[in-house]
Amino acid sequence: MKFAICNETFRDWPIDRAFAFAAECGYTGIEIAPFTLANYVTDLDASRRAEVRRQAEAAGLEVVGLHWLLAKTEGFHVTSPDADTRRRTAEYLADLARCCADLGGRLMVFGSPLQRNLGPGTSREQGFEYAAEVIGRALPVLEAAEVTLALEPLGSEETNFLVTTVEAVELIERIGSPHVRLHLDCKAMSTESTPIPDLIRVHRRLLAHFHANDPNRQGPGFGELDFHPILAALGEMDYPGWVSVEVFDYTPGIEELARRSIDYLQHCLADVVE
Repeated sequence: MKFAICNETFRDWPIDRAFAFAAECGYTGIEIAPFTLANYVTDLDASRRAEVRRQAEAAGLEVVGLHWLLAKTEGFHVTSPDADTRRRTAEYLADLARCCADLGGRLMVFGSPLQRNLGPGTSREQGFEYAAEVIGRALPVLEAAEVTLALEPLGSEETNFLVTTVEAVELIERIGSPHVRLHLDCKAMSTESTPIPDLIRVHRRLLAHFHANDPNRQGPGFGELDFHPILAALGEMDYPGWVSVEVFDYTPGIEELARRSIDYLQHCLADVVE
């Protein structure tokens, strides 16, 4: 099982220092939030993209891909009733896919709750139609770049669209492309009535990526969520992808979060494979 960490965990650290510390902790992958490099990936020229990729490689890390795709941007929305907004959003998803590939990544996690919320007067069915249209327009570039877009269900406290795994799967199946698959996040799954290990087992066919965190918004092992049955469920399916640490509450401190999260995950993994 491969462990990665999201780079915004390191906040304002220089990139080379963040990458080096992640590798020192034992991570072998780094997941990048575009806003940590620039507000818009279109502002990152080829030389800057190549530099970030080299810095990751120099630290011994693989760039997993991108997440927080639309954070810090304006004018993009996948369920907007405005056709021009949807067109621009599709074009920007294509820009993100090109950037992802340039950095060495092969995966983009679509969470971005604010840019997917259903607005007043937009029905659930319209939301599905609009989102499928936007993603469908970006598909040719996703395919050419060999990048997978992984849709992330999020709890109702964060969004009103794709709030359960079943809903995310419904949109994935509507689009019907191997380049559009499922991302699962422990904090988000904890809001569902189905236990996390069962969600993994039921939707294993579509699972492309996984975020490890606690419902308390800190890292795995910093709260009450037991990762033994979670990693066991991933192990049962011979999950080939990444388990990536993503945190939102930095109270314990950057170094403590990074170190203890992977130590806990490795401890749980050792227990379940015995």
